[in-house]
Amino acid sequence: MRLLYVFLLILAVRLASVFVVQTYYVPDEYWQSLEVAHKLTFGYGYLTWEWVQGIRSYVYPLLIAGLYKILALLQLDSAHLLVVLPRILQALLSAYSDYRFYVWTGKRKWALFLILVPWFWFYTGSRTLANTLEASLTTIALSYFPWYGESTAYLWPAAICCFLRPTAAVIWLPLSLYHLRKSSQNVLELILKRFVLIGLVVAGLGIAIDTYWHGQLIVTPYEFLKYNIFNNIGSFYGSHPWHWYFSVGLPTVLGINTLPFIFGVMETVQKSEKFPVSKQLLITIFLSLVVLSAVEHKEFRFVSSLLPLCLYVITDALSRWSTRASSTMLWTTALVILVGNILPAWYLSTVHQKGPIELMPKLREIAQEYRDEREHQANILFLMPCHSTPYYSHIHQNVTMRFLTCEPNLEKKEQYKDEADRFFEDPVHWINSHIPMHPLTALPTHVVLFDPLAENISVFLRNYRLLHRIEHAEHRQSRTGRSILVYQRLKKGEENAFNRGPDQEQQEPDVHDHPPLEDLVLAKENENLFN
Repeated sequence: MRLLYVFLLILAVRLASVFVVQTYYVPDEYWQSLEVAHKLTFGYGYLTWEWVQGIRSYVYPLLIAGLYKILALLQLDSAHLLVVLPRILQALLSAYSDYRFYVWTGKRKWALFLILVPWFWFYTGSRTLANTLEASLTTIALSYFPWYGESTAYLWPAAICCFLRPTAAVIWLPLSLYHLRKSSQNVLELILKRFVLIGLVVAGLGIAIDTYWHGQLIVTPYEFLKYNIFNNIGSFYGSHPWHWYFSVGLPTVLGINTLPFIFGVMETVQKSEKFPVSKQLLITIFLSLVVLSAVEHKEFRFVSSLLPLCLYVITDALSRWSTRASSTMLWTTALVILVGNILPAWYLSTVHQKGPIELMPKLREIAQEYRDEREHQANILFLMPCHSTPYYSHIHQNVTMRFLTCEPNLEKKEQYKDEADRFFEDPVHWINSHIPMHPLTALPTHVVLFDPLAENISVFLRNYRLLHRIEHAEHRQSRTGRSILVYQRLKKGEENAFNRGPDQEQQEPDVHDHPPLEDLVLAKENENLFN
């Protein structure tokens, strides 16, 4: 019964994160899962270059697509449910993996505490990221690993991990070698009957699924490695120094837990005979970081699968330390860890980069209700860094939308620049080259952008009025800003309605939001002289 209460507590925290975490993290949360599932289920949407080139597996999006299909059959496919239910599905899996962590560590109190409080896991544990799925499967596999026995059940979730994210092999290769070295079974027989057999079954099913949905025979793990590792395509999206995972990446993911992790490392190194599991986990963590550091493109989420390994090391050390620590020290330590995780979890989950999530319901309303002079639906243009927002999965209306793309240099052209880079180099030139200016009805009905850009394209925006200003972040950068602005094209006859005199001031756009609109009154009055 106690285990049931533990699971319910874990489940409550994970489900709470679904509704508390309302900020934007990385594009893959939507563009590599929800958007793909939406196109599979409803027939419209957008697939990024990764899906065109076949470097992504359909396994994870198909789980979400199955959920979408059920909603569609029940006629419950509202945009809200399309967004929330996949996150609840991921939260359930994360909750089960957390429960398995608690069981794996010997049902220790520190284990339950440490799996519930990490800011990064609260922040990402219910997001529809392949990395979140990988972290959950890694934890489940670790809980079934034969630390003190001969079980091979862990090979199933480990194999799925490696198929979906081939880089997961950096964790499971050293652990598998450790298993083979300590096993009392015949090594060759173990490899052939378990490792190879399970690997072939998982790979066979995965290849069959991907071949069907990609429309050609394809091995997505190989394509993933070919593009991201061998061809180093990932560096197109940014590169970091070799030591970044050691100096920034893992310490940031751990947050305040870095301090007890360092303590755990010291304890394990000094008394390795007392911490055999932690010793092997530290070796795995170190080797994983070394291998991942060889790749130029680095992100925090790429080491999220190492989080359960680190938390085990912390649990092991603190559990032994607790037997000789005073009650005051125990409570102080727990309080520092708790507060040190709550603060970043709250800030990043509710404040930082909340704009895109608050934007989508407004665009959804526009897509549902707006009609132009010809009774056509909205035509939305995103003049933002590519993938700055979710897309059709959050609007669930088959309206025309356009965003600035950022495909890497797949054809290895000299002096290559993606569309987003070309736009931000000279926004006015790009608009003049790509957006028809006449007649007025040929313009996009709505334009979405970050506030710094509005000053640079003020002439273009004279045909629009400010509809929404949405807070986004605290700092203004070159391509992103503090706010997201939504502009709506002026309809015929609306020019006067929004540019009259003081008696119509309440209908005018906020000139402080868009200073160039101050000149619009005079411009339109002069225009009327010739009408």
